[in-house]
Amino acid sequence: MSTWIDICPVDDLQPDSGVCALVEDKQVAIFYMPKDEAVYAINNYDPFGKIHVLSRGLIGDIKGEPMVSSPLYKQHFSLKTGICFEDETVKNEVYAIRIENNRVEISLEG
Repeated sequence: MSTWIDICPVDDLQPDSGVCALVEDKQVAIFYMPKDEAVYAINNYDPFGKIHVLSRGLIGDIKGEPMVSSPLYKQHFSLKTGICFEDETVKNEVYAIRIENNRVEISLEG
């Protein structure tokens, strides 16, 4: 059973953009796509640039898979799996996230 952590009101999220939240000492990039009724959470750390910046990346999709593009070296990471499209041996952590009663909740459990 997942432990859900309350993050913020959904109104604090920027539509079609990213924000960063500090959750139990982890920087988490959160992306809200209201037209798809979707919210995604991925570790904010860019393993190529070695810095926490993914929340500032551009979002879109590659062949229907939602992704974020790193603002540094432009690698693309799946928002569903965390796998890098350019190098599938590199994977970033993704987290379960949901909106309940207009509140954003996240689970850091695998």
